[in-house]
Formats: sequence, structure tokens, C-alpha cells
Amino acid sequence: MSLTILSDSNVKDIIENLAYGELKEMQESMSKALHEYATGNQGDDACADQQPGRTVMSSAKYNTTSLFMPSRSSRGIGMKGSSSQIPLLCWSDTSTAPQGALTLMTPFGQPFGFINAEELTAFRTALASSILLSRRTKVKTLTVFGAGKQAYWHIRLALKLRGPTVRTVYIINREFNDRLRDLLKSLVSVDPDIKIAEGWWDTKFAALASNYGEYARMEKEQIRAADVIICTTPSTEPLFDEKILTSTEGRRRPRLIIAIGSYTKDMIELPKEILLQAVKIHGGGHHFHKHAEEGGVVVVDTLDGCFDKSGEIIQAGLTPKQIVELGELVMLEELHNTPEASSAIDDSQDSTETSSPLEMSGGKSIAHALRENSWESEASPKSPSRKSSFSGISRRASLVFRKRAESSSSSTQVKKQDPEQDQMSRWLSGGNVIYKSVGLGLMDLVAGTDLVRLAKEKGVGVTVEGF
Repeated sequence: MSLTILSDSNVKDIIENLAYGELKEMQESMSKALHEYATGNQGDDACADQQPGRTVMSSAKYNTTSLFMPSRSSRGIGMKGSSSQIPLLCWSDTSTAPQGALTLMTPFGQPFGFINAEELTAFRTALASSILLSRRTKVKTLTVFGAGKQAYWHIRLALKLRGPTVRTVYIINREFNDRLRDLLKSLVSVDPDIKIAEGWWDTKFAALASNYGEYARMEKEQIRAADVIICTTPSTEPLFDEKILTSTEGRRRPRLIIAIGSYTKDMIELPKEILLQAVKIHGGGHHFHKHAEEGGVVVVDTLDGCFDKSGEIIQAGLTPKQIVELGELVMLEELHNTPEASSAIDDSQDSTETSSPLEMSGGKSIAHALRENSWESEASPKSPSRKSSFSGISRRASLVFRKRAESSSSSTQVKKQDPEQDQMSRWLSGGNVIYKSVGLGLMDLVAGTDLVRLAKEKGVGVTVEGF
């Protein structure tokens, strides 16, 4: 069997030049894997119960944290080993991008890929985040905290997927340092023909550093102007004052908030008050102040990982009933995605003209709607740890929805949504959605396997025959 070896420059060459269709194929692969992770049973290779835990090692001598992340799916077995330097300042000029490699094997253990993981790690994280970004009704203004590879790839994929709608990208960093300059240069210097093809040739980019005299005022304006907020720093304290988004004025605009920079219990990018606002269940009655819909849950990539590693989730004291995994929502996207809405440019509607908090029949939240059905229905056995973390709720509901999806997959006709499904879809596309990610080895395996396939098609990298 042949082994494909991809250097860092090989990986950059492939992902920088992805056609829209190729990127959507990779996004679909990621969606399916995360769906199986969240809703599968022990017979499914990618389900949570089949994923080995990560191993973390710290070195005081080298000031590094090393991660070993094994994974498996129906496509094969993956093992990524990486180390990243611990910054003395959360937004320092020192690169915190992990250095390492990903080894890929068939389900029978035959090696078929060996990939430099530096660019891959940032790309696969952004690829997972793009699943939610792609279905948003309005993606006009991005506000991004940080200036590293994660910031670059979240911006770059947003431009590849939603370029015609993106008008302004704000980048906020602690200092106007070399990393920030390099990030701006890499975005502005993209080939004009590519910008035209992707639809963002007139998009404006602006940088803001925390040592600027008007920082507090401009930070507030840029956060409130955002349709998507992306946090990519290993911060140990909230990046901004919670009142910017929890006040009456701050809650009027619907936003997708993506937080992927913090990955330990001591790190936190989002104020806990924002998470608590998101999971608050609103009762019935008239609301004097209009504000964006809340779903009653925070979306995560992995429940177990976030309860163990996410400072935001831990410090906010959230419970499993207030969390839903991204893979659980993929089904809703598949059944109820509306391309017309997800590609719209909403320039006519002012941000203050949003609806009141999402209330489903009987004052239920998204959390209730996902989890109220068939509690006593037969479900595939889960490991004790998974039962404990989910309290037997979230995965059962997902299996119910999964059966609905499977039963309707044979029909190509679009079926009318029931009111609650319509509400859930409306929240995902136009409500306040918070997504917290700490990363999964499964993401590396899925993205890496697709990269090997594309490398072979494009003749990129080194192939060792009969390895």
C-alpha cells in the first residue's frame, strides 16, 4: 500500500486552493463524522464511545504542552502528536500554533498518510466551525479576536463560503505586532482573481490593538456590529466586558459566537454571563425590549471534552441539559437547511428589528425540544461515562431525530416542517448561537483523510509505494 507524505507547504497548497465544491465536500465529511460521534451507538466507528481519550503532557523545561490525540472512524485510524509553546501573555507575539504530525492508517492498521499538523489543526477547527457559519442568514460583519493561524483560517473559510455577503472584517489583538501585520498581509494579498471568484474583492479589513487610546469605545462598537464573533486566543480572562452583549442594546442583534482558543480549565475567552444568558429559559408573556432569539443551550464539539477542558463551560457551571453537541444539530441542517436564506445579504433590515426570545409551544426551549421525545424509547447501550455525562437525555433525543431523518431519506421531496422544527431551524440560522470547541482527534482524522485524497488527485506531496 502507498503512503502519502504531506509537508506543511503541501498542506497549505491544497487548502489555500480549494475550490468551493471541494470545501463543501470536506465540510460534509466533517458533518457526517460529528453526527455519528454525537448520535451513534457502540457499533458505529466514529461514535463517542469508540474514541480514545487524549493524553496531555506538560514540560516545564521547554515550556510546552504536548497532546496525543488518537481517533477512529469507518475511514480509518488516526494519531496526532503535537506540542505548543505556552505563551507568557495570552496575546503575545510568540506563535502558539501546535507543531506536530498526523499519522493515518486503514481500519486494519496499514499506514496511508503522514501529514504535518501545524496548518491542519487550525484548518480542521475552522472547518467544523463553518458548519454553523454556513447556515447563518446574515454574515456581513466578522469580529475576530487573535491573529494566529486559527484566526486566519476562520476568516479565510468564511470568505470562501460566504464571500459575497462579508463586507467588513474587524481583527482585535493585544498589540499591533508582527503576527497581526502578517495576518492582514496574508488576507489583503490574496490574488485579486481569487477574491473576485469568491466574491469578496471589496471586503474591508480593520485592525484594533488594546493599547490604542480609543480601544474601549471601538471594541464595543466592533463587537456590537458583528454578525459573527470569533475568539481564537488562549486567554485566562474574558476578552471583553459581558455588558457589551448582555445589555438591552447588546442583545438586539443576533450573533453566532465561536470560541475555540481556550482549551484548559484555567483559560476563558467569553464572560460566563454571556453563556448563562444563552441558556436562560424565558417564560411566556410580552417582552418590552426586542432582542435576538436564545436557544436555551450552548453548542459544543464534544460534551465530555468541554466539561473536562473548557474554562467557559466549567466556570459558568453549565449542566449537560444546557449543552448540545454540534453533531446533534447536523440532522436539523440536513432536513431543514434553506440555501436561499443561508446565502442572503441582509442590508435592509436594521439590527434592532430582531424578534423576542425563542419560545416554543408551552414556553419550551431548544433544549426541551431536542430532548423531550421518547425518553423511554429503546436506545443502543452507552458506556457508563457517557450515560453519566448526558444523564440519558441528549443522545436519546438525537436518536429519535436520526430515525426521522432516515425514514425520510428515501424521498427527494422537501417536507413541510412542523412548528417546533421550524423554530429550531430559525434559531440556528438567525438567533444567538454560542459554539465552544476544544478539538477532537476525529476532526484531524476526517480532514486528514480528505487531504490525502485531494493530494493524490492533484499530484501533491511525496508518495512511497509499497510502504
